[in-house]
Amino acid sequence: MHEVVTALQGLREHYEYERRGFVVRELAGGYTLTSHPEAEPAARRLLAKPRTPPLTAAQAETLAIVAYLQPVSRPEIARIRGVSAESAAATLLERGIIEEAGRSQFGAVLYRTAELFLKLFGLSELGQLPDIEGFDPSPEFEQELRDRLLRAGEARSGVSDAGAAVAVGRPADDDA
Repeated sequence: MHEVVTALQGLREHYEYERRGFVVRELAGGYTLTSHPEAEPAARRLLAKPRTPPLTAAQAETLAIVAYLQPVSRPEIARIRGVSAESAAATLLERGIIEEAGRSQFGAVLYRTAELFLKLFGLSELGQLPDIEGFDPSPEFEQELRDRLLRAGEARSGVSDAGAAVAVGRPADDDA
């Protein structure tokens, strides 16, 4: 125990000598790391800033689609997700996680990940994204994803809905 106390006292002296923004204090029979009194106003300002809320499921899905398929348009994202991506894409754009990357041949805005995306996820390049092959969904979810991705891919390349239905082993719907 004596070695621990000696080490903590040495650490306290080192931080004080180096004029760090924090200090080791003896408190309630133990030790705590607190902000230095001179740094307290800056620490209060930093901690008073509102934190960015976590991504919603819709935003995370949208971000994953952009990350793996970029550049990709909002209509393509909506086809893959099966629901509108307008709000999720707008929030990601506003937060600076994605950015505009030009326009598609049909005039839709294309999105790609921004540099902030790499920083937030601790990546130095997009090639470090986890391999999709490591994703292990349930068989039912996997089939649903395959169908949605196939339809989106075919729509992106201009294949008709009837051709897409036949390609996934479903009869073409003549009523559509």
